[in-house]
Amino acid sequence: MQTSTSWRSFRMAAWLGWLIESNWTDPFLFAIYSIVKPLSGAAILVIMYGIISGGNFNTPLFPYIYLGNAFYIYVGAVMTGVSWAVVDDREHYKTLKYMYIAPIYIPVYLLGRGVARFITGSIAVFITIVAGVLFLKVPLHWAEINWGLFFVTLILGVVMLALLGLLLAGITLTVARHEGFIGEATAGALYIFSGAVFPLDVLPEWIRPIGYFMPTTYWLELLRRSLVGNVAQAFPTLANFSNLQILGILLGLSIFFGVVSIWVFRYCDSVARERGLIDRTTNY
Repeated sequence: MQTSTSWRSFRMAAWLGWLIESNWTDPFLFAIYSIVKPLSGAAILVIMYGIISGGNFNTPLFPYIYLGNAFYIYVGAVMTGVSWAVVDDREHYKTLKYMYIAPIYIPVYLLGRGVARFITGSIAVFITIVAGVLFLKVPLHWAEINWGLFFVTLILGVVMLALLGLLLAGITLTVARHEGFIGEATAGALYIFSGAVFPLDVLPEWIRPIGYFMPTTYWLELLRRSLVGNVAQAFPTLANFSNLQILGILLGLSIFFGVVSIWVFRYCDSVARERGLIDRTTNY
C-alpha cells in the first residue's frame, strides 16, 4: 500500500510538473527556447575560452571545460525543480495546503515535481554536447565511451541532486518567497567548487577542501572520464584516483548528503507545520 501511494504521488507530481513547465507558451516556441537557451550558455563559455586561450581549442582543457559545463546544467535544473515546487504551490497557485491533506507523500511529491526540470535539463545537455561534437570538434567517439560507467554515474548523480533539492525545499518551507531562487543560488555557488570549468587546483589552497567535500566534483569527473577517457584523467586534481575509487567516494558522499537532506527536510517540515507556514503567502 505504501509503495503504491508513493508511486502514485511521484507519477502524479511528475505529470503536473511537466504541464506547468511546458504550458507557458505554445509547443513551437517552447521547442525553440529549449534549443536556444543551452546553445547560448555554451556560446558564452566558448567565447570566453577562445579569448583566454587565444583560440586554441585543440588542448585537452577544452573538452574538460565544455563537458563539465554541459553536465552542470543538471545541477541547477534538478535542485531548482524540486525546491521551486514549494514556491510554485504555496505562492503562485496556493495549493500546497491541499497537497498536505491529500493522500500523498509530500517528499515523494516534491521529488516528482523535479522530473520536468530533469527532462528539460536532459534536452539542454544533449543539445549542448551534440553542438560541441558537430561544430567545435569536441573529441567524443561513441565507440570508445564507457557506457556502463556513464549511466551508473549519471543516475547516481541525478538521485543525489534530487535529494539536495529536497533539502533546499525544506529550507524554502520555512522562509519567505524571496528565497524562491535558492536552487539557482546554490547551483551558482557550487559551480565554483565543483571543478565544472576549471580544476580545483587553481583555487586558493584554503578553499579547495570545500570542493573535495562536494559530491558534484566527483560526479563531473566520472562523467568526463566515461566520455573522453584519458583526456579527463590528464588533469591533476583527481588524477591519482581510479574510476572505482572516485565512484566509491561519490557513492559515500551521496549517501551522506542524502541522509542529511532527508533529516533537514523532516525538521523544516515539522517547523513549517508548527508555525503555520504551509499556507502562508508573502504576496511579493
